[in-house]
Amino acid sequence: MPELPEIEIVKRSLFKMINNTKIINIKIGNKNLRYKLSKKIYGQLVNEKIIKISRRSKYLIFHFKNKFLLVHLGMTGKLLLVREKDNKMLRTSFYYNLNILPEHNHVYFTLNNGFVLIYNDVRRFGFIKFYSNVSINEIAFLKKLGIEPLSKFFNIIYFRNFIRNKKKNIKSLLMDQTFISGIGNIYANEALFISRINPLRTCNSLSENEIKKLILSIKSILKFSISKGGSSIRDFKDISGRVGGFQQFFKVYGKENKNCSRIGCKGKIKKIFLSNRSSFFCYKCQK
Repeated sequence: MPELPEIEIVKRSLFKMINNTKIINIKIGNKNLRYKLSKKIYGQLVNEKIIKISRRSKYLIFHFKNKFLLVHLGMTGKLLLVREKDNKMLRTSFYYNLNILPEHNHVYFTLNNGFVLIYNDVRRFGFIKFYSNVSINEIAFLKKLGIEPLSKFFNIIYFRNFIRNKKKNIKSLLMDQTFISGIGNIYANEALFISRINPLRTCNSLSENEIKKLILSIKSILKFSISKGGSSIRDFKDISGRVGGFQQFFKVYGKENKNCSRIGCKGKIKKIFLSNRSSFFCYKCQK
């Protein structure tokens, strides 16, 4: 599943190509996504202009006048841009290769700039939700989300207040979207390694210096991944066809039984499962 950096790349890619365009037609091939797609979108969004495209956590938000589309890609969702004049596809999403199967194209938004924005999803765990005359803060999916990790408000005061009296392990805490939103398995593993913190540590056992270091590690690793185009675990590319490069800098993720990359450490990377998710860490230098 794409995490914050990958969704941010998709948002930026789409913004360059379709911001301020108008939807001139909508075709629904299959409305049975994770949540049934509302029929209202045709009457409500045809001839409407995309005013802005934003991101909150792992969600994309398409802004119209007094209306929103909330898009979550799930495990296999992808947003494709196809140029009508030559049927050229510009890839924008996560986990897909050149063999896009048209039977998994579920929604088509024809735009007035000569492109069609297509929602494709093999497993249909993603969804598109339409909202009218509500504020973003009233959308249930977004209300429950924690603070954005790149926000200035994600600081030691917020961290300490949240973990007070909590005994959850730190890896699970980082993936708790009510704590901080947008971090998934890859970046939780990598941030803990950089911070030299064992994922099994209880969050209330961390010292103030460890918390400060972890916050800085999370912010720096997310910014660095965005600068590298995200992580191409399979075939993520941005709209220009550039492959995400952050996976070349993985320190622990997917490196089970490999030697630790930290200079002077003679440990190996161990793999365990926490909350049914794989966790990778160096048993020697992550304490």
